[in-house]
Amino acid sequence: MSGGGVRAAAGRRGVWAWMLFDWAQQPFHTLVITFVFAPYFASTVAPDAARGQELWGLATGIGGLLIALSSPVLGAIADASGARKPWILAFSIVGVLACAALWFAAPGMDNLAPVLLAIALAVFGMEFAAVFNNAMMPDLVPRSELGRLSGSAWGLGYVGGLISLVLVLGFMAASPETGRTLIGMEPILGLDPGAHEGDRASGPLAALWYIVFVLPLFLFTPDRPRRRVAGAVRQGLRQLGSTLRRLPSERSYFGFLLSSMFYRDALNALYAFGGIYAAGVLGWSIVQIGIFGIIANVTGALGAWIGGRMDQARGPKSVVSGSILILAFCCFLVISTTRTEVFFMPVGGAVSLPDMVFFAAGALIGAAGGSIQAASRTLLVDQVPRGQVTEAFGLYALSGKATTFIGPLAVAAATAYFTGAAFSPENAQRLGVAPILALFLIGLALLPMVRNSAQPERPS
Repeated sequence: MSGGGVRAAAGRRGVWAWMLFDWAQQPFHTLVITFVFAPYFASTVAPDAARGQELWGLATGIGGLLIALSSPVLGAIADASGARKPWILAFSIVGVLACAALWFAAPGMDNLAPVLLAIALAVFGMEFAAVFNNAMMPDLVPRSELGRLSGSAWGLGYVGGLISLVLVLGFMAASPETGRTLIGMEPILGLDPGAHEGDRASGPLAALWYIVFVLPLFLFTPDRPRRRVAGAVRQGLRQLGSTLRRLPSERSYFGFLLSSMFYRDALNALYAFGGIYAAGVLGWSIVQIGIFGIIANVTGALGAWIGGRMDQARGPKSVVSGSILILAFCCFLVISTTRTEVFFMPVGGAVSLPDMVFFAAGALIGAAGGSIQAASRTLLVDQVPRGQVTEAFGLYALSGKATTFIGPLAVAAATAYFTGAAFSPENAQRLGVAPILALFLIGLALLPMVRNSAQPERPS
């Protein structure tokens, strides 16, 4: 069946079911990676916030390394074997089980190895499932509608993340001091605030949410038919080898992979360490970080939706460029803000000003992050023929993960270095996230190599 045949069979229901994947997966990023579990782990499970930032970078970096080593090969095999849903299912199982295991991350536990393993496997499973889901996108709608589809899906995902975050903050995660949630009630299900069970429940909730809302994808979104596996493996590996040999001569495709490798790594690191930074440097509680997350998810949904429309009108490259500039500014703003400073300048007794600045940075990060991720999917589709889309998203995952594991590990190493150099934990955290800004700027510098128009399809 050709790509056009799959698209014709998709229909409105199939497209909406595909879009629900972002809705299903976003709580993993919102609750686990960014706003609830990550800061809880760094501030309460790990010995101290700086060590927690270091260990979190190690665990997420290992998960990214596993994806970097395997995604191009599996993507090429998937293109040759046809169907994408079996791959989504397999990696979804890994991600769901790992998220559920985060419940056992108790405050101050002695052996952190099982938790770190669960974090690495959750990153590996959830993000790998997204590789194959993304590859289904070009078969669902014509190229002229891809920008709007990608932006709308990302926006829908942010709404899902927002609802799940409100659910956790309003009904599950409570302050150990007051025993009350954000809306002033006792946690549901008998969750113990003193044992941080509401924070720990973010992992199982993300897993359950994913299971429920990914089902329409398997039921209603059409997939390409399977082909003979043995021949598909050989064909996929041959195709990957041919692509890798040819890639340096394809300036736009190669340039996009290089650019996105850096700016997506920077964005992922900014998401991963933003909540940890706020907990350690600004002394924010989980509730404050949650409000920060609510703001970022609201603006993220709007940013993805608006970015999709701008993508359709002006092309994805302009959306990516503008978003990088905003995110680089936000990164500098985050690094320059502490409890007593904004833009590295003392703020005296205005103790609320750093909080306000950080909330504003969160709003901008959400908006620009939503638009850049949606536009990046369509910009990648412009670089390759339709028959190599899954392989391309595999290389896209490799290009992101090749530095996604370097980014967190660099943050971990920088934090450890400055801690060992007798810096205060606050300043060690502050200087430890500085590599993120450099990654944004490198990505922006490489972007002029990339074309901004769809490539005519060639026989695959």
